[in-house]
Amino acid sequence: MTHVHRDFLQLHCRGLFFLVNTTPMKWMEKNKLVLASRSPRRKELLEQMGLAIDILPADVDETEKPGQPPLEVVKALSEKKTSHIMHQRKNAWVLGADTIVVLDMQSLGKPVNRKQAIHMLGLLSGRTHSVFTAYTVGHFARRQMKTCAVETQVVFKTLTKPEILWYTSTEEPYDKAGGYAIQGLGAFLIKEICGSYSNVVGLPVCELIQTLTALKVIQFEDSHHDPD
Repeated sequence: MTHVHRDFLQLHCRGLFFLVNTTPMKWMEKNKLVLASRSPRRKELLEQMGLAIDILPADVDETEKPGQPPLEVVKALSEKKTSHIMHQRKNAWVLGADTIVVLDMQSLGKPVNRKQAIHMLGLLSGRTHSVFTAYTVGHFARRQMKTCAVETQVVFKTLTKPEILWYTSTEEPYDKAGGYAIQGLGAFLIKEICGSYSNVVGLPVCELIQTLTALKVIQFEDSHHDPD
């Protein structure tokens, strides 16, 4: 397996973000991008890329249909969230997203108590699982909507019982799909990844920026002009 931390430096090297912010990414619209999510991790990823956003969480039914493939699940939910907010903000671009952790073709949700968190980490221990994030960008008035999905494979170290008990005694596992946070204390659980780091955090930044550029929602500007 190829060992890839594609977005790691973008997320953790503040100096790089300083350089990015001095070379502006121009938002081409009058209204801000509306994030249809209350996830602080997605908010941070977007703001780190210099995007000004409004937050309007989409409160929709996220119940999965039995037997539905994981990729279809995340795509359907991201489209559902975006569509819900598009009808409220008809003249703005809306971004909705959904992330799931999949092991043996089974989706692991967010543990609601310590017993569930301990069980999930035990399942993930020493194994490779997939993280799927789908995002949908849409504009109601322009009748445009685009959905993309990204998979990242994550390899867990073999966890000891004290490690699991310690981690589940923290607050971190309980609002995270799969019961861990790669960008937080849970970093020590992970041996390697194959694919996008930011995808595991909750939003595949590389692919999203490509989508926004293709839709002409953003453009890159060079603030340094070479002399003739």
